[in-house]
Amino acid sequence: MNDPAFVPNIVANHSSFDWSAVNFTYPPKLTPKLPAPVTKRPRIQHRFKPDSNDAAAIQDQRRKEVKRVFGRSWSSYKKQAWMKDALKPISGQYVDQFSGWAATLVDSLDTLWIMGLRDDFYEAVEAVATIDFGRSTASTVNTFETCIRYLGGLIAAYDLSGHEILKAKAVEVGDLLYAGFNTANGMPVDFIQFENAKAGSGLYVEGQVVSASPGTITLEFSRLSQITGDDKYYAAVSQVMDVFYEGQNETQLPGMWPMYVSMSKEDVVSGSQFTIGGNADSLYEYLPKAHALLGSADPSSEKYKIMSHNFMDTAAENLFFHPMIPGDEDILISGNCDVIEEVPRLDPESEHLSCFIGGLYALGGRLFDCNEYLDLGAKLARGCAYAYKSFPTGIMPERYNMVICPGEDRRAPCLWNQTYYEAEILTRPQYLPHLPKGFTTAKDPRYILRPEAIESVFILWRITGDPWWRDTAWDMFSAVAKATETVYANAAILDVTVIGSQKEDYMESFWMAETLKYFYLCFADTDLISLDDFVLNTEAHPFRLSRTGWW
Repeated sequence: MNDPAFVPNIVANHSSFDWSAVNFTYPPKLTPKLPAPVTKRPRIQHRFKPDSNDAAAIQDQRRKEVKRVFGRSWSSYKKQAWMKDALKPISGQYVDQFSGWAATLVDSLDTLWIMGLRDDFYEAVEAVATIDFGRSTASTVNTFETCIRYLGGLIAAYDLSGHEILKAKAVEVGDLLYAGFNTANGMPVDFIQFENAKAGSGLYVEGQVVSASPGTITLEFSRLSQITGDDKYYAAVSQVMDVFYEGQNETQLPGMWPMYVSMSKEDVVSGSQFTIGGNADSLYEYLPKAHALLGSADPSSEKYKIMSHNFMDTAAENLFFHPMIPGDEDILISGNCDVIEEVPRLDPESEHLSCFIGGLYALGGRLFDCNEYLDLGAKLARGCAYAYKSFPTGIMPERYNMVICPGEDRRAPCLWNQTYYEAEILTRPQYLPHLPKGFTTAKDPRYILRPEAIESVFILWRITGDPWWRDTAWDMFSAVAKATETVYANAAILDVTVIGSQKEDYMESFWMAETLKYFYLCFADTDLISLDDFVLNTEAHPFRLSRTGWW
């Protein structure tokens, strides 16, 4: 039927444990209060004009093809792995790696809504109503994954549909995660000891965690406070972000934080490895996005704007480089930075996870009225698109190295120098002769259905209106869909450097939650999930922005 006007009456089953009733030994602080709603925002999206009839027909065909691929994956999940965390796309088996609360189902809710699959959406909502967040298939609950997939997925589905059951279940998950703040210093644990958390006797904060974990709660907790009117979630995460704010300019690379931090010691300063890639990525992603969600008129939220500028300027100076390539494409790649004897050293290793950064800089360019950020974002996004088209599969590897253009300005382009390239190859024992020119390694040659590159392409399309981005998205989708298809759905591939690589029996929930959603939105009406109306969390879940006008 898929009638957009039909809204079934679905009632939530209460979970077997009431997380809001935990008697905390260490109650988190209840200040600061949630800032007042923002009334005016900067315009983010390009002012689009309608496509010509021919262009509209092409985009319609592309959108339908993405929807078809999603439909195969969703149908197989329903038949083979319903209510399980993930489908295994080659064997047709399933896996419960995220507490057994149907991660793929919850993660896919908003994609179902966005694609207009209302019958499937409400069937999924009925299933969500039965999830028992009082029981877990594991003794520990991953705070990060539960926050971005479950809490983020439920909030976004509520923001899109307005269905109260989704809000009720979001509150259950939010209160479960809030129990992870029952610690002596008010910092969240990385893994929640499930039964100990129920008892309320207090949890022990781990000695060392990746910085992305405590840094990726702001959007979900802030939005939960907004939709419930309960300040406690925003207050809890504000204590965490104050620690990052106070330490940002005290690190060995002032403006950025090390890859690993200690929340037990509240130490976000010690450490010499810096990256915007894996282990740190969404910490940085959430700073401009928190500013977009909360604004900065209130002192408690002003810090997100300040931290955004600090990290964006530092990363631009120390992590980004123009690679030496045979052509004349104007691109940038994001590497890593190691501080050795107080001297920052750029390591030209990049990864698929870093590809979100182009879209984030473009978003920052609009949020902060900074053309330099927008220009950097476009070059970084083109760098990831270049990596995709360079490999024979049309897909970039999980991790790789390139050669930094010689010269004082590492972001300046250079001419191809075969002798210099061959000398760099000799320093890389992982080099293989069949790699595309310009690449010195494909250290991890897999593609595991990741969304970060198409995420940036989508944002650049919506911000600039340049059709090159939409055409690039189609090339990327065509390559990914072809290389990853299985009898049931789509699977990770082991080696993008060769045609016909073996596949891995692995399909994370982000395939339907993020990757296919971003592809679909590249070809959809530009008013659908407008960047002027929504900010997307790191799992591509759109949270609605309050807005009455633009600055």
